[in-house]
Amino acid sequence: MTMAIFLLFFLLSLSPASHSAVFVSIDCGSATDSYTDENSIKWIGDETLIQNGESHVVKDISAVSHVLSTLRAFTTRKKNCYAIEAEKGGQVLVRASFHYGNYDGKSSPPSFDLHSDGNYWTTVSFSGDDDVAIYEAIYVVKGDYISVCVAQINPSQFPFVSALEVRSLGSNMYGHVDSNYALLVRQMVAYGAKTSVRYPDDAYDRIWSPEAIDNGFTKLTSDAQSIVVNVTDNPPEAVLRNAVTTSGTSEALILSTQISVRGEVPIYINMYFSEVTQLKSTEKRSFVFTIDDQIASEPIEPPYGDVIQMYLTNTTASSKTTFGLVATNESTLPPLINAMEVFFVSGPLTEGTNSQDLEGLVLLQKTFSVLQEWTGDPCQPLSYTWDWVNCSSDDIPRVTALYLNGYGLKGSIPDFSSLDALETIDFHNNSLTGTIPDFLGNLPNLKELNLADNKLSGPVPTSLSKNDNIKLDISGNPVLCGSSKLCSTQKSNNTSNSKSSGSIKLKSHKLPAILGVLILSSFFVVF
Repeated sequence: MTMAIFLLFFLLSLSPASHSAVFVSIDCGSATDSYTDENSIKWIGDETLIQNGESHVVKDISAVSHVLSTLRAFTTRKKNCYAIEAEKGGQVLVRASFHYGNYDGKSSPPSFDLHSDGNYWTTVSFSGDDDVAIYEAIYVVKGDYISVCVAQINPSQFPFVSALEVRSLGSNMYGHVDSNYALLVRQMVAYGAKTSVRYPDDAYDRIWSPEAIDNGFTKLTSDAQSIVVNVTDNPPEAVLRNAVTTSGTSEALILSTQISVRGEVPIYINMYFSEVTQLKSTEKRSFVFTIDDQIASEPIEPPYGDVIQMYLTNTTASSKTTFGLVATNESTLPPLINAMEVFFVSGPLTEGTNSQDLEGLVLLQKTFSVLQEWTGDPCQPLSYTWDWVNCSSDDIPRVTALYLNGYGLKGSIPDFSSLDALETIDFHNNSLTGTIPDFLGNLPNLKELNLADNKLSGPVPTSLSKNDNIKLDISGNPVLCGSSKLCSTQKSNNTSNSKSSGSIKLKSHKLPAILGVLILSSFFVVF
């Protein structure tokens, strides 16, 4: 087991974190525009934030908080996402909450996957109808927004979301782990506290909970008038106001990290130490951090009115790994601890779909409003791509196909030439109008183009009519001409007919074989 352990003392001069840039709280399934809860947190409903899903109320609303009394369930599409604006390169805490509450009367809580920004996060599962599942992650945003998605993994089990929260963190916080990885919150403990500590006591709204079980520790309360917090990860002063200790120097303080997994996993741990009283000249509190009973730090001597942060990184642990604090030989007082954070470290974060492909997809969504129902990363995770795209399996995926037949698209085709990895475009059976854009024939990788059964007009661009590398189907467009020359001929004929009959009658024109354009029936398989 390799590891790196560091002590950050209160002498470090660090600027306090700036005010949070993003502080969003979404009550999923709620029809209420907004309200403020008992923690002074403003919540908003999600009706204007997502087009899919159905709102539901849990059976026993009196048993849970107001925010968990409603949810949004998704019975269509394999992946449904919320998109929230965020600063690129900024660090955020994302919290997703789930309470089934037997909303559907089936007494059968579903299991489903949770994704964030195209990365698999976890599989959400429940032990019973009244179970509440809360998942938190800290990571650096790679784009201009974050996406939180739920994905169906069982045909008859529908994903849902009860609440979503996003909080910006200080730029210097949690910088001891590579920004290409996420920190998955396992626990945040406020030792000795009677109730949870969160916003407004913690400006970042981290939730610090009292110990989950009674370990028999002695609880202490600080008598310092104030506690200066100048360490990188900015614990709130409120969690430093209390601590726990053992009955004597001979008793180790064993830390429960709740790492209940098979095998070893990469972890990151923060510990915070602040003396609770001004020690006498004859008193000394000194202890070391141990891993599996092996000393793993220099002596720790908590300061009064200040704080020491110790962090553990670049290491792995399992459910069998023990962490403790043990008094040194010269210590007259037993060890103490005020607060602790335990994280799992994720695998490498994806960079997401190619940026120029995203530009093209956004343009399509702006042009055709029906496509705006799809949010989140289009290509990742690869098994949960948008329904109407195919993607490559590259580390940074490219969009290789658009399958938009029968989507009710209306209007002209926009210039999505930035999607230059496309091999297949299927736009048949819509109501597209206007001319066929010349850029389609210049897409370097395009092999199949199906524009059949639309209302396109004008000539077929020579970039397509003379391109033997593209299988083209433009049948079922009654006023489409084969070439500029034919369009001119047709226009001349129509003008002549107009003079003789007093009215214009445009006739459907079939392309002659000499054009070298392959007319195909609509045979594409749509995924």
